[in-house]
Amino acid sequence: MTRAGSRPSAPAVSRRAVLAAGALAAGVLPLGVLRAGDSMRRRVIPASGEALPVIGVGTARTFDVGDGDTQRMAALREVLAALLDGDASVIDTSPMYGEAERVIGELARELPGRERMFLATKVWTRGRAQGIEQMRRSLELLGVDAVDLMQIHNLVDWRTHLATLRAQQEEGVFRYIGISHYRVDAFSQVAAVLRDEPLDFLQINHSLMTPEAERELLPLAADRGVAVIINRPFENGALFARVRDHEVPAWAVEAGMPTWGQYFLKFILAHPAVTCVIPATRRPEHMLDNLQAGFGELPDRTMRERMREHVVTL
Repeated sequence: MTRAGSRPSAPAVSRRAVLAAGALAAGVLPLGVLRAGDSMRRRVIPASGEALPVIGVGTARTFDVGDGDTQRMAALREVLAALLDGDASVIDTSPMYGEAERVIGELARELPGRERMFLATKVWTRGRAQGIEQMRRSLELLGVDAVDLMQIHNLVDWRTHLATLRAQQEEGVFRYIGISHYRVDAFSQVAAVLRDEPLDFLQINHSLMTPEAERELLPLAADRGVAVIINRPFENGALFARVRDHEVPAWAVEAGMPTWGQYFLKFILAHPAVTCVIPATRRPEHMLDNLQAGFGELPDRTMRERMREHVVTL
């Protein structure tokens, strides 16, 4: 497999420059080339032994598209097609993401490889009846009778919903169940639930600039046999804003991280407790770049420290 990192003389480039000409720009190879010589890394879901591709896609804001917006729908179709072509499968959504569930359901009907999608959504309401109705509506919008993963978002009324999730998991409506959050100030509550309740998945925020999950939640999830999905890996774009005027350092390019996107994602994936990362995007070329973080070697502990220090000091 040929990578930009194998040519030390090639200039380091920013994500913007790499993607300016689409997937063929320096450092971003067509997925067919990648798959011809390598395969996407996978991590095992402890609850089942199923191996999950390490890169997926989030849909917050990016998939909230109204009826009739054919241009954006076409771009999102290419995002999902790239995901599947890239040997990946995880698509994470939620009722709180506007039209995202409906959009995924419509696009899924058009795409070959629908059966390979790993669909994850959430319940985010109070009360047993309201939760059941919200989850029923999610399945209807997604166009399925069952989803791979149902998560209780932000721990809203989690005790009530967890009983429902377990019952519906027994009935085969959900293959896996879990909890999700996106704020550091909730980590202590998340940890308490993780200690006390048997769960299949934890979804949590984590990034190079927000490392708090590494202190307790990631080790705890590993100890409890819980798979981990990471959201907000780019801090809603704040990481790219931080490095906007800087090139990826040559030593990172040489280590197989030719773009800032791959740099940020591989930093996260290098932690062994992380099962999958779900950067949100509406742009196919960004999806292609994100997918490539799932190929090749990952940084070791020394490299991770160097990566963090480099960005923190910019």
